Amino acid sequence: MSRAFVKEDIDVPEPSNRRRSASGLPPGALNFMTEAGALRLRQRLMELKRTSADELEIVELESILESATIVNPPKQPEEIVFGVSITLRSASGELKSYRIVGVDEVHLEPTNVSWVSAIGKALLGAKLDQRVSLEPKMKPMWTVIKID
Repeated sequence: MSRAFVKEDIDVPEPSNRRRSASGLPPGALNFMTEAGALRLRQRLMELKRTSADELEIVELESILESATIVNPPKQPEEIVFGVSITLRSASGELKSYRIVGVDEVHLEPTNVSWVSAIGKALLGAKLDQRVSLEPKMKPMWTVIKID
């Protein structure tokens, strides 16, 4: 048997005691969140506490809010950054809108996309009138027509 197929030389990584955050982000990663998202999650937390709801959900929301780093986008962004809303137009005239948000606020609005998602990564840094591709390995098919 070839030595290339023997596993004896491989050091198996030791398990880390560091746990993923409630947000699912890897240890040490910042949990970015918009101010509006944090406000909605705080309101949900207060509602849960008032109704004596699921204790596990209360603890999870408290953990998420404690780990949140609030990021406010610039008033007049020149490029797509965390927290902004974007409108895109296809060559055929179809419009799509997105808002770049934190992982814990994606579910709050149908147009929200996480900054770590494939679409979020494709959009971040793009400027007005720039063509972007929302799918890897695809030629740019969308034009940024509005950044709020």
